[in-house]
Amino acid sequence: MKSLILTGVAATALCVSAEEFKADLVIYGSSPAAVSAAIKATDMGMKPVIVAPAQHIGGLSVSGLGFTDSGNTSAIGGLARDFYRRIYKMYQKPETWTWQKKEDFKADGQDTKAMNHEEGTMWTFEPHVAEQVFIDWMAERKVDVRRGEFLDRGKGVTKKDGRIASIRTLSGNTYSGKYFIDATYEGDLMAAAGVPYRVGREDCAEFGEHWNGNQIGVLHHKHHFRDWKISPYKVPGDPSSGLCAEIDLGEPGVKGAGDKRVQAYCYRLCLTDDPRNRIPFAKPDGYDPARYELLARCYAKGYKETFQKFDRIANHKTDTNNHGPLNFDWLGGSYEWPEASYERRAELAKAHKDYQMGVLYFIANDPSVPKNVRDAMSKWGLTKDEFVENGGWSYEIYVREGRRMVGEYTMTEHDCLGDPRHPAQGKAYGPVGMGSYSLDSHNVRRYVTADGYVQNEGDIEVKPKTPYGIDYGAIVPRKADCENLIVPVALSATHMAFGSIRMEPVFMLLGESAATAAAMAAKDGRAVQDVPYADLAKRLTADGQRLHFNALP
Repeated sequence: MKSLILTGVAATALCVSAEEFKADLVIYGSSPAAVSAAIKATDMGMKPVIVAPAQHIGGLSVSGLGFTDSGNTSAIGGLARDFYRRIYKMYQKPETWTWQKKEDFKADGQDTKAMNHEEGTMWTFEPHVAEQVFIDWMAERKVDVRRGEFLDRGKGVTKKDGRIASIRTLSGNTYSGKYFIDATYEGDLMAAAGVPYRVGREDCAEFGEHWNGNQIGVLHHKHHFRDWKISPYKVPGDPSSGLCAEIDLGEPGVKGAGDKRVQAYCYRLCLTDDPRNRIPFAKPDGYDPARYELLARCYAKGYKETFQKFDRIANHKTDTNNHGPLNFDWLGGSYEWPEASYERRAELAKAHKDYQMGVLYFIANDPSVPKNVRDAMSKWGLTKDEFVENGGWSYEIYVREGRRMVGEYTMTEHDCLGDPRHPAQGKAYGPVGMGSYSLDSHNVRRYVTADGYVQNEGDIEVKPKTPYGIDYGAIVPRKADCENLIVPVALSATHMAFGSIRMEPVFMLLGESAATAAAMAAKDGRAVQDVPYADLAKRLTADGQRLHFNALP
């Protein structure tokens, strides 16, 4: 027996007799795009199979991200909108309100109502409720789901005549199909199939962008050290004492220059302040309060935003995200992840957990933290009724950005902001879904400024003027690279465009569009790049997808 742990979820590959499975559409991944793709494929007469590394299907939507990054909700159509309608219906049931009365729930969503009675949608939810929606949805269509199946990324993809013929998992099972969808956050199938990809930040000059590459000196949100002039050294002001923990040793660099740095990850935690359902914060393995010295110095400067992103969801719970100069994002811990082995990802997931648990424990217990903050944090804890087999800790880490395919078309900040395209972007087909969220990158590093203070770099938030189309060419590889693969998650986009696209409802709607295109290609066995866009757009529109800003309700 060989045991693998990916993003905190144990998946065991048994060395027993291997099986062979055949399907019209093989979907590899556990994200919401995998679910929507399988639902749509079934509705279009295909036989899909989801080959999922995780045991819990739905990605971050079932792993703590319940305060939906919705952007302009009118741009979310098709099966994605149906998901939020199903969430709404779940919360109309009295039995869903286990720790709180429905009438006492007063929280808002992110730039929208949490519960929109007029539309019959709900944009915030508990992880276990989202998971039940996905389970019920897939059961209605009798979707075949194979959990705990990890692609053999070294030798597990068989290609013939420019197409994937089959994939093999570490269990030895083989999945043959006519068409394939990579629904992973990391782009694992795409990479194993030999499709070229990017990792990190492009140089601004490559596509004529402004917000890409090194963003030294650009301070958006409040995820930075303000004008506090905090020393980066263990002994303040003394470089000979060495740097405090969590500071990059590199030079500040040149603004706009590309690099391989990946925006920071964290776990989206579901916390509660209801003592009936609370698990107190525990001291993690190897805890060292010195690791959080910079946070102590922020409190000494009067930092008061500890609970800024404890976003309320139902039943006295939260979706808790990163906020502030030093918080839940482990800067630098994401760099290896996209291309790391499963074993290394398991180590990184554990290291992220220990770091993030350490932040929580530090704030609740360290004497350098103001007493009122310690007391307030001590009222919070993990939830007993979420992620039960994982001790209340989220199943998956938030992989905000992994590999990004080099496809037929590359989405850039120009598409998101309504600016003219750059010639290097490639062949545009037309939109198969819409994005609307801010171009949003979390910090990538913490460094020492030229004047000797600590500062963060990489955090960007630039809002599009209107919702924008996501081109079909961005979810298909170049034809010479693979003719029967569609990639709706690790799609072809620059770092900054991906920063807007990378939201769970967008992945869900792109998964639906990917399956629609696969079903249309399957009618005569054509390459996915050769699906007539006019026919595809017509079918997507008929199915409720929203493709153009001027056509939004």
